Amino acid sequence: MIVPSFPGFGFSGPLPHHPDMNFWRVADLWHVLMTRTLGYDRYAAGGCDVGALVTGQLGHKYAAELHGIHIGSGLKLTLFNGDRGWDITGGHPLPDGPPEIRARAIEMERRFAVHLSAHLLEPSTLAYGLSDSPAGMLAWILHRWTRWSDDGGDIETVFSRDDLLTHAMIYWVGNSIGTSIRTYANNNRYPWTPSHDRWPVVEAPTGITFVGYENPPGVTTGQRVEHFAASDRGGWYNHVNLTAHDRGGHFVPWEIPQEWVADLRRTFRGRR
Repeated sequence: MIVPSFPGFGFSGPLPHHPDMNFWRVADLWHVLMTRTLGYDRYAAGGCDVGALVTGQLGHKYAAELHGIHIGSGLKLTLFNGDRGWDITGGHPLPDGPPEIRARAIEMERRFAVHLSAHLLEPSTLAYGLSDSPAGMLAWILHRWTRWSDDGGDIETVFSRDDLLTHAMIYWVGNSIGTSIRTYANNNRYPWTPSHDRWPVVEAPTGITFVGYENPPGVTTGQRVEHFAASDRGGWYNHVNLTAHDRGGHFVPWEIPQEWVADLRRTFRGRR
């Protein structure tokens, strides 16, 4: 199993010579790593969060050289394209209808909106502050962990203090918070373009893990797979294994590792 560090994040450190790094450029780097550097003819890939976009791009551009991919969420690779790449609604008004559905939509928008808008619109300004203050950087990262994870209001039911401090310290010691933020802006500055016009866009056999904490408004965990398959995102992927879990938040492999590994193995089993 090969676990590369995402360029510009954590162990990789700052990227002064690659100011244009984004998710589809990372996919090119990882394909070179696997095929040229390490010499594999074919391989499988898995990823969540921004890593799911990298993995999706591998399944799009290099499908012939992959056994398959496994990801979380199943987002379109055009997620950051356009004039409102920072807006999770894409500029559309919030849905009308039952109050509980509208409330769920507002809650999800508040959960992610500040992260995307700040990272895309003011990456350098934010990076200066977070690179100068360890307390500020920890507060910014910790807010994501507490709001995005399925912790019921108590982050330590999901992550230990040692886990949280270790992850934050990796960013601080390597001074990589700025380049990690800039990657989001670069996803918009250098938008994704397709490598082919075939359908589905992601041709590699794809498994996807869904979690209850990120169910769309009005959709239950029991409805999640069918809802995705019928959506405009469903047609993007050659999905062979769709699974939804009641537990788990945005950091799927970290929060529910046993379920994630079981789903991933089911996706890849028999494909070599």
